[in-house]
Amino acid sequence: MTLLDTLAADPEVREVVVNRGTEVWAERDGVLVRRGTVHPDEARAFVERALLPLGRRIDVASPIVDARLADGSRLCAVIPPIGVDGLAVAIRRFATRPVALADVAPPEVAGALDVAVRERRNLLVSGAAAAGKTTLLNTLCRSIDPRERIVTIEDVAELRLEHPHVVRFETRPPAPDGSVAVPVRRLVGAALRMRPDRLVIGEVRGDEVLDMLAAMNTGHDGSMSSLHANSATDALRRVESLVLQHAANWTREVVREHVRAVVDLIVHVERLPDGRRRVAQVAEVHETGPRLTYEA
Repeated sequence: MTLLDTLAADPEVREVVVNRGTEVWAERDGVLVRRGTVHPDEARAFVERALLPLGRRIDVASPIVDARLADGSRLCAVIPPIGVDGLAVAIRRFATRPVALADVAPPEVAGALDVAVRERRNLLVSGAAAAGKTTLLNTLCRSIDPRERIVTIEDVAELRLEHPHVVRFETRPPAPDGSVAVPVRRLVGAALRMRPDRLVIGEVRGDEVLDMLAAMNTGHDGSMSSLHANSATDALRRVESLVLQHAANWTREVVREHVRAVVDLIVHVERLPDGRRRVAQVAEVHETGPRLTYEA
């Protein structure tokens, strides 16, 4: 068994990364540490073995791959010439132990978030990469009534909801065999025809933001999504900017009014230097903008 195989199989390892095709790093207990080196051919073979059961490949024609592995881990790999210094790999594994709201927020904040979900308020979870957005979405969904039907939509399926009534959708990239891509926006359209009580969109970064807002505004209260942002205030601005990019003939004032009428709450999560994740800000969205109700 190679070093990469060993690390990828270790349940205590949360992330494995490869730099320049040879340098292997792994995160355990919240700390990313260099674990050794491998030969570039060994690293490439590891990626190809992981992709083989999925019918995916990485080559000159498809130099970037983003895939969900059989155990639910997410693998992203980039090869030269796109990866200038050699093969780059990142494998993100998700904690098997359920995380409670009380694990990431003070009791009064955890209680308020639980109530917000139960009251079907529309939520956005914001944060930097690897800050814990997906984990927090999982946790928030534990407050949803088990009688409600949830449809999740993700680029790569990472959400693992502990809920009895869940339908999961995952995007599909274009394939060399001619299979057409199935983007997030098309999946949102399909999800709306699946009789959802709530939609959970793993992350918005493009024109699917329009469908997300439409869903939140047309009877699917209590829906959730996530996006990259540096703060709760920045998250609201980012949503407004995405809408402006993709909504023809909408003025900034109309976009701002629409977004702020639809989004009820923004929960910003951050990763601390010791690897712990926590809720850093909670903001209620009003006509005048986000109003912080909690800041760590």
